[in-house]
Amino acid sequence: MPLLLLDLDNTLLDRAGPFRAWGQRFLDSIGAPPADIDWLVSIDADGLTDRWDVADAIRDRYALRIPSIDLVEELHDGIVGYTRLDPLIACALRIADDAGWVPVVVSNGSVRQQDAKIRRTGLDRFVADWVISEEAGVSKPNPRIFALAAQRVRMPLRGAWVVGDSPEADIGGAAAVGLPSVWLHRGRSWTDSRFAPTRVVDGFIAAVAAVLGG
Repeated sequence: MPLLLLDLDNTLLDRAGPFRAWGQRFLDSIGAPPADIDWLVSIDADGLTDRWDVADAIRDRYALRIPSIDLVEELHDGIVGYTRLDPLIACALRIADDAGWVPVVVSNGSVRQQDAKIRRTGLDRFVADWVISEEAGVSKPNPRIFALAAQRVRMPLRGAWVVGDSPEADIGGAAAVGLPSVWLHRGRSWTDSRFAPTRVVDGFIAAVAAVLGG
């Protein structure tokens, strides 16, 4: 029973859509122009920008008196509130499980937000366990976080696959630990010459098919 080490944001759960939905609602609430959503999405950088830096950028741009900590809370809770589990993703996880794979989430981010996404969407019913970088004290692409995921479910890393959308965190992490990987390209081209994914696909369902057929 090999491990299937899975990224969370924009792999199992859409993050880009919920962030944009939250951003549009938030900008409307402070009277900002609707077109500013493109600026906000750019500042967020697909979740790579620290939440406190995003909050400070919002406060500075709109001269808000809202404390940064309140904006960070709004970011956390707002994104979680818009996040849903695609039934087709759940079905793909069931198929992988039925085929003998053990799905484990390996995610960078805060425990509060990532744990809430997993539990509130019902994703916890379809994975064996999850490891979040803030709690683990180590982040992808560090190989240690993948080893921790294997320890969490008492299984060896040998034979595991890594699936994710981040070239550096997911595919770079897989390369660092010597595991095959599937990259969800999301309309992007692979540009990193240091390592490369084993398979390139357009979504998680195709990723499961690639692993089962690989």
